[in-house]
Amino acid sequence: MHFSLFLCNFAAMLVKTEAIVLHSFKYGETRLIIDMFTRQTGRQSFIVSMPKTQKGKLKKQYFQPMTLLEVECELREKTQLQKMRDARLLTAYTTIPFSPEKLAVTLFVAEFLYHALRSEQKDEALFSYISDSLLWLDMAPEHYANFHLTFLMRMSRFLGFYPNLSLTPNPSPGEEQSDTYFDLREGRFCSTVPMHRDFLKPEEARLIRLLMRMDFPNMHLFLLSHQDRNRITEVLLQYYRLHIPQFPELKSLSVLQQLW
Repeated sequence: MHFSLFLCNFAAMLVKTEAIVLHSFKYGETRLIIDMFTRQTGRQSFIVSMPKTQKGKLKKQYFQPMTLLEVECELREKTQLQKMRDARLLTAYTTIPFSPEKLAVTLFVAEFLYHALRSEQKDEALFSYISDSLLWLDMAPEHYANFHLTFLMRMSRFLGFYPNLSLTPNPSPGEEQSDTYFDLREGRFCSTVPMHRDFLKPEEARLIRLLMRMDFPNMHLFLLSHQDRNRITEVLLQYYRLHIPQFPELKSLSVLQQLW
């Protein structure tokens, strides 16, 4: 009986699922280690041997960040690097690879997700949000300068720390909502200064309210300066660092800030 349980623990489960490539790097001469977020099983890491000819099923170009794939893989419990049998493009982008601006946004989002989804379990709604957002960006002819801001703010809803409006105090007589602070640790607006340094003063707290009104179709209506956009990006990343342990500085941020 114990021997049967031992075999069961190491048995492979064959899975076919949609997947989003987060990150890949070369391992040795012919292999890649690839991190993905999959629809059926959440975050997974794979080790893939790349064929020496173009006739192989697995092609290196499939594993660029944010590529949408359909993969067939063998999953084993307690195994860090899983085995991939097959991969094919789920949807091919038509504009992202050829637009420096969209490519910079996509690489920023990829690096962000690589750290934000470090141990994320299966979440089909989150998977759909990410994939649908990427397809929206690919199809957008213009007016996507606020894409990364909208994406990060709405992403926090899936991870459990979207700003909580139910905790916003009612303004006192003569007090406006514009007089409230935003507590980054608690994810809420407040009328008094928090007892720590992780908060936004009213002039910047208003930007959080602005972000909460944005979605992809209407975000072009919110006119932000280059300085405002960069400051909001920094605030959002600080917000994520406070709520996700060991969330690092992002290397791709400087390129994004130069463009937008």
